[in-house]
Amino acid sequence: MSTTIGVGIPVPKMLPITGTWTLPFAAYLVYLSNRVVYRRLQKEKYVGDRYDESATSNDNPDPLLLDSRSQANFIESVPLAFTLTAIAELNGANRKVLNYAMATLFVLRILHVEFGMKGKDSAGWGRPTGFFGTQGFLAGMAAYSTYLVKGYWGY
Repeated sequence: MSTTIGVGIPVPKMLPITGTWTLPFAAYLVYLSNRVVYRRLQKEKYVGDRYDESATSNDNPDPLLLDSRSQANFIESVPLAFTLTAIAELNGANRKVLNYAMATLFVLRILHVEFGMKGKDSAGWGRPTGFFGTQGFLAGMAAYSTYLVKGYWGY
């Protein structure tokens, strides 16, 4: 797995697993972002994250706030997940493990929004599943990355 640059010098593909997962994650982020834009245009609310200040209870959530928070939650965790995955991949992580981990994270992020934030009372089963699953992914990938470089510290 390599490509050539310039006059045909072979260069290995450094992050093929991380690179593979950029498309689905970016596509879902575009979807979440467009959902926010749609809500803003729908109610002509171009600044802020709410268009109905009275809709603050769980049984009557503000749709713009839900969509804004869904997008923000994604942005808060996915970049760190990609960074940790890239670090693991660069340090020789098992490609099958990384692929399964990224697939799991992708499903968890969708569950968090579509079956959690968008669920009944904004508290569907997908919300805790997505949240705790993502936290587990971050902790696990950080631990795996640390394990992969244990020889550097003499262990």
